[in-house]
Amino acid sequence: MWTALTDSLCDLGESPFWHPQERSLYWLDIAGCQVLRTRGPIGAGVQVERWPLPQAPGCMAPARRGGLVIALRDGIYRAHAWGGPLARMAAAAHDGATMRFNDGKCDPLGRFWAGSINEAKTGRNAALYCLDPRAAGAALEPKAGDAMTANGLAFGAGTLYWTDTPSHTIRAYPWEPEANRLGPPRAWRRFDAKQEGAPYGGRPDGATLDAQGRYWVAMYEGAQVLCLDGAGGGTLAALPVPVQCPTMPCFGGDDLRTLFVTSARKGRPAEELARQPDAGRVLMQRADEPGRPVDFFDD
Repeated sequence: MWTALTDSLCDLGESPFWHPQERSLYWLDIAGCQVLRTRGPIGAGVQVERWPLPQAPGCMAPARRGGLVIALRDGIYRAHAWGGPLARMAAAAHDGATMRFNDGKCDPLGRFWAGSINEAKTGRNAALYCLDPRAAGAALEPKAGDAMTANGLAFGAGTLYWTDTPSHTIRAYPWEPEANRLGPPRAWRRFDAKQEGAPYGGRPDGATLDAQGRYWVAMYEGAQVLCLDGAGGGTLAALPVPVQCPTMPCFGGDDLRTLFVTSARKGRPAEELARQPDAGRVLMQRADEPGRPVDFFDD
């Protein structure tokens, strides 16, 4: 049974993670240019703090020495404290007039990854970048491309998962974590595109892994979250959600057995929003198995 988190309404919620030391849920409102976090026990009456940002954020991760690393439209920034100054660590390689950063997170070795999105939808020039804070110059390194909307990033055992949402395809790349090398991708799971008059299950958006290595993905416009077999990509479970556009799941709570899902309301028809008052809110419910803890930026 899904419950909507109090005071969590966003235009475009994304990039949620559970901060274990603070016992807080963090997430972004991309369209609203905000970072949000909970204060106090998760439940009825929980407090939500909002931090306005100067640009649209795409993704973020907690840093081991405190604060956050955040991908804003024109680059990757470091904030050492909530609401504090933002210091740019690396400039974006794209044109900020038509592109911005989108989905991303840290890998288990403390590197920050961020994909981009072509907002104008004029070409497949979106890419996936990695920022290694221990590398000389700390520049953004392109790792994958040929996409329009980067999403679905997750790090499995020897596999990196990455999605191009408009193509309805999740890719799997052989990944050597220590050397940080990617092999040629394969189409790991394809979904049916939208067709007039046919049922539509949605297109793959943000994702996370659970403790068993299963891949949980929000199906945008499909009103569901899928649990996929981490090896073969088959559907193990389909969880309907009370919003048309879930955007990204994560696991949290002290036992990592609360499944949180962000959602979107930006651009949705008025009649849909009237039927779905929780669109744009964070949804949560208990999970049968725990998820994986968030990976920290190791600077």
